[in-house]
Amino acid sequence: MCGRYRLSRRKQLVEEYFETAPWDDDWSPRYNIAPTQQIPVVRQHPKEPIRQLSLMKWGLIPAWSKDSSSAAKMINARSETAGAKPAFRDPLKYRRCLIPADAFYEWKRNGTSKQPYCFEVNDGEIFAFAGLWDGWKNTEGRWIKTCSILTTTPNAVTSSVHDRMPVILHQDSYDLWLDPGMTDVQVVSEFLKPYDARSMRSYPVSGRVNHVANDDEECCRPVDLADLQNQLFS
Repeated sequence: MCGRYRLSRRKQLVEEYFETAPWDDDWSPRYNIAPTQQIPVVRQHPKEPIRQLSLMKWGLIPAWSKDSSSAAKMINARSETAGAKPAFRDPLKYRRCLIPADAFYEWKRNGTSKQPYCFEVNDGEIFAFAGLWDGWKNTEGRWIKTCSILTTTPNAVTSSVHDRMPVILHQDSYDLWLDPGMTDVQVVSEFLKPYDARSMRSYPVSGRVNHVANDDEECCRPVDLADLQNQLFS
C-alpha cells in the first residue's frame, strides 16, 4: 500500500516538471503527507491539451456514496482489481490522474515494532503515482474532489519491507494515462506494473514520520539502525 509520502519540491518546480498551466492553489514543500489531507493532483483538461494542477482530498469518495465515511479506507486501489470494483471502475476508465511525489514511506515489522523506510527514485527525483479521482456532492450541495493511489506487487527494492508498492508511472506514459479520450482499460492497465528496481533506493528513517504532526526534513533523513538499537538498550 501507500499511506504516507513526500513532495518536497516548490510549487514552481512541480509546474515545470509536469508542464501544467499556472497553479492557483498555495503549496509549500511537504515531507510527511498523510491520508485525508489535501494533495496536488495533475489532470488533463477534458477538451484541450492542457494539464492542470489542483488540490484534492486523499481518500476516494465514489460519486454515488451516501456519505464520506469511505474516504479513509480508499486511499489506495489495487491495480489488479480496480477495473472490477464499483468504486474504482469508472475512475479507471474516465478519471485518471497523476499524483506528484518525490518519495514514499513504508514500514517493516520487526517483532512488536515497525521500522519506517523511505523509498526514492534515483537520487530523490520527482515522479508521479498513478492516481484515480472522483467528484462527490456533500449534503450542502458542494462538490468535493477526492483521489486514490493505485498499488501493485513489489519490486526487489520494496519487497523486503512490504508486499505492495504504489504504481510509479514512467514520464513517457503521462500523456496516454491522462488522455480523457482513452477509455480502454486494458491499454492503460499495461502501465500498472512495479517500477524498475534498478532506478530506486531505500533507507531507514526515524520514527518521526510515524506522527502526522511531524512534517519537516528530519522525517526523511537517513538513520543508522545500529545506532537506533543502541539508543533503545542504552
